[in-house]
Amino acid sequence: MTDAMRSARRHMLARTGLAWLVMMQVMMLAFPGYLRHGARAPDAQQSLEQAIVLMNWLSLILCVPLVLYCAWPVWRGAWRALSRWRVGMDVPVALGILAAFVPSVVATWRDAGEVYFDSVSMFVAFLLTARFLETCARQAVSGQARGGSDAELLHAADRLAFRFVCAQILLAVLVGLYWWNVQPDQAVAVTVALLVMSCPCALSMSVPAALAARHAASLRAGDAGVPDAAALDRAMRRVARQNLHGSLAWHLLMAPLAACGWVQPWVAAITMLLSSLAVAANAWRLSRLPPGAAAERRPTVRRANAMPG
Repeated sequence: MTDAMRSARRHMLARTGLAWLVMMQVMMLAFPGYLRHGARAPDAQQSLEQAIVLMNWLSLILCVPLVLYCAWPVWRGAWRALSRWRVGMDVPVALGILAAFVPSVVATWRDAGEVYFDSVSMFVAFLLTARFLETCARQAVSGQARGGSDAELLHAADRLAFRFVCAQILLAVLVGLYWWNVQPDQAVAVTVALLVMSCPCALSMSVPAALAARHAASLRAGDAGVPDAAALDRAMRRVARQNLHGSLAWHLLMAPLAACGWVQPWVAAITMLLSSLAVAANAWRLSRLPPGAAAERRPTVRRANAMPG
């Protein structure tokens, strides 16, 4: 890697580590809010409400550096896209953070309404984790000489992610307006959940992860090289298609559930991370193939087909 690539990875790792630290603290501070609606004596309920107010303010203080520093690449990417009159990958992410953070600040200031600081911290931490995996995958293949087919795969994945983002933003706006007219107290949570799920991290890293896994398998083969490069290339394309179709199917499955109000924002953040980890794990499976494993399959099949009877 170049010095610029190493510096970018270090900064991203620092932001990710801080985001996870803040997330763990905010999740602990949010615990009293989960107990608000239980049955208890009036004096105990009053003490709980006072504790919730204090915890909300502490969560707000912790989330400020999370939003300003950890999520800075998101704001920069969204601003660049909007300044060019485009809908980039960071635009729905920025909207999701704002849709959860701003109402939470207002609710904390007014001491009325729901707060989503736990969802904001989880979303940013999980998002940066997925982005870090994507960055590692893209850096791993940045110096490789890619053919036209590899570039076509990358462009196809980017086009699919762009279309998915546009459709998801439109769905979030329409569903949010519907819930605002039907049940206003649920409108923010549903909109945030849909915006969180619109993050195309898994889609964006599907092909780079497969390309990086192919490169890792080639490195494991050593100086002798891969016995059947064509078979390894076919395996890479199969993994890339699995990643693309699987992550898209996962998003399409979860979107109706979120639109119905059955998925909380923090659950949507977890599903976003799980889909990215599934893509990385599927690609890693390709990189762990023993040298020559892909080449050994085809001759075996031909011999089996050549047997009489």
